[in-house]
Amino acid sequence: MPLISTVAGGEASDTFQYTNISSATTTTCKSGMGTLIRIVNNRKVANGVITVYDNTAGSGTVIATITNPATLLDNAQVFEYGVGFDTGLTIVTTAADNLTVVWR
Repeated sequence: MPLISTVAGGEASDTFQYTNISSATTTTCKSGMGTLIRIVNNRKVANGVITVYDNTAGSGTVIATITNPATLLDNAQVFEYGVGFDTGLTIVTTAADNLTVVWR
């Protein structure tokens, strides 16, 4: 998995992993416990829906639902979460948004 390190005072304080999603699909980013740090919607698609589950499948406990508007006023958007999940982290996209999901 790709890694992202944050640096505090010259030393790496946390190591995050990321998953890039660029199509309408169901993607399991991680199995088991972890933390959803943020979702960056790099390229939004009008009316696209992004559903985030605490599960290893596209069902069950919903962490978040992000719905893009019909008229897009910007290209990118960052959603900060910092929330834990227990079973896994699965993202379901209904359009070809380009997402970067940051987690650990």
